[in-house]
Amino acid sequence: MPIRVLSEEVAAKIAAGEVVERPASVVKELVENSIDAGAREIKVEVRRGGRRLMRVIDDGTGIPAAEVELAFARHATSKIASVEELASIATLGFRGEALASIAAVSQLTIVTRAAEEDVGTLLRLEGGKVTHRQKKGCPQGTVITVENLFYNVPARLKFLRAETTERKHIDGLVYRYGMAYPHLRFSLLNDGRLTFQSLGSGELYDVLIEVYGLEVAQQMIEVRSSETNDLGLVDVHGYISPPSLHRANRSYLTFFVNGRWVKDRMLSYAVSEAYRTLLPTGRHPIVVLRLELDPSQVDINVHPTKSEIRFLDSNAVFAAVQKAVRRTLVDQAPIPRMMGRPSQQPVLDMERWRRLVEVGTQARAVGIEAPSAFEFPESAKLPPLRVLGQVAQTYIIAEGPEGLYLIDQHAAHERVLYERLLAERAKMAVASQSLLEPLTIELPFQPGIAGGESLEFLNHLGFDIEPFGGETYLVRAVPTMLATGDIGQAIAEIVDGLTEGEAVGAGEERALISLVCHSAVRAGKTLSQSEMRDLIRQLEATTMPRTCPHGRPTMIHLSAAQLAREFGRR
Repeated sequence: MPIRVLSEEVAAKIAAGEVVERPASVVKELVENSIDAGAREIKVEVRRGGRRLMRVIDDGTGIPAAEVELAFARHATSKIASVEELASIATLGFRGEALASIAAVSQLTIVTRAAEEDVGTLLRLEGGKVTHRQKKGCPQGTVITVENLFYNVPARLKFLRAETTERKHIDGLVYRYGMAYPHLRFSLLNDGRLTFQSLGSGELYDVLIEVYGLEVAQQMIEVRSSETNDLGLVDVHGYISPPSLHRANRSYLTFFVNGRWVKDRMLSYAVSEAYRTLLPTGRHPIVVLRLELDPSQVDINVHPTKSEIRFLDSNAVFAAVQKAVRRTLVDQAPIPRMMGRPSQQPVLDMERWRRLVEVGTQARAVGIEAPSAFEFPESAKLPPLRVLGQVAQTYIIAEGPEGLYLIDQHAAHERVLYERLLAERAKMAVASQSLLEPLTIELPFQPGIAGGESLEFLNHLGFDIEPFGGETYLVRAVPTMLATGDIGQAIAEIVDGLTEGEAVGAGEERALISLVCHSAVRAGKTLSQSEMRDLIRQLEATTMPRTCPHGRPTMIHLSAAQLAREFGRR
């Protein structure tokens, strides 16, 4: 076929395919325009998961009558005027493609009035073509109604998911912008029913209550960190869950960069690194973090949906996020509480809670057991504990200033040994003990064992292992902490961890955890009072005493108040 210039209609639908992936894409673009227009209140209405109708109402600056039609022309925007401005974009929108793309694949109506005008403008478009225009009385702001999305592109329409699925995507989008802009009042109506409304109080914690519920919000820990590096000032703030609160997938990781919701693997990895050894395998935290930095350090002109970004110095951003989250976890993560049957305290009424938040009154002042947003434990270490005894030769019972603590002796010892091993490795001085007689072990052939990196790694851990022909190896020395454990099984698990389809470096942490797991005191072992006291003292000296390296809790707390309730004293 000869080269030709595509018609305006075909080009518009190609652009729409890039920008409008599903109904949630429409809501995203319209909400972002409302935010850029300085709106204080944004209402979103959806019918049939967005297939039938999507409407966004705002009280922003509105569009002057002379510019309403121009707003739907391709590449028409009020956000930027020159190439130089692309280097430091401070608005959510800037490409000038969203309204044109949405109008090209829907039946769209806009009613808008600018502040300086006495009367508004109504404009209707079908398939991107203006079909009707008139003056209309209306308040300042903009109302855009999008009906019958993809009515003229049946190939796209058939790829939409079920109404429930599309509605969930829209719900998640509105929730996230409610969290990104807590000073704005968002409301969401699904098929005529109000399903979400934020207070617009300016407090992210208030939005977390609406999105995740009071029980989860109460457990979240506030992150506040500002540091100056090569990027200038990098501010990281938001909320993260304690290690005891986690989910099965990464969909609860939410990041905003300069007010923009983004999907970024590097930010997700930074958070994962911060939670390293604090969560069970396959579990992920709940995170809502907002990053503020110089717009010139961020490239948002990567993809038409503007959800992917690039940082000028990704290493610096990674370090800022990882340190902020890790420091908060070390300083503030609470000890998990033992959950008993529900107490007979007054039921918390959400409207009452909102009123209390708005006037800054603590809920406890009226007899409701609901801490305010900032009432989190301050001490990084454990409370002073007095050993009482041992249960089932597995758990140490200790008394503290706020009740009873049950300590898992194996998990606690794992944490102690893990941090000791890390410190010894950092000094290149892992304590080793020679065996009276060399131990012969059989290991199935694995690439990189004999004379390779895996064998070298084992020797750096305090082992002295050498090939003895075929799959046989001689063990002449072991780490001191493993002297009483199952040496052969420990070595086999470490080797498996290092060669299970990963590079040696990627499996090192798993190998270290395997070593301390085989070295730690086991459940079922009777401990003397002095041994229990020594273990707790050593646990107190660690940096993260509340979890073992696998992410399991080392202890749980049964408060004096819980005991009083169980015995009917309260």
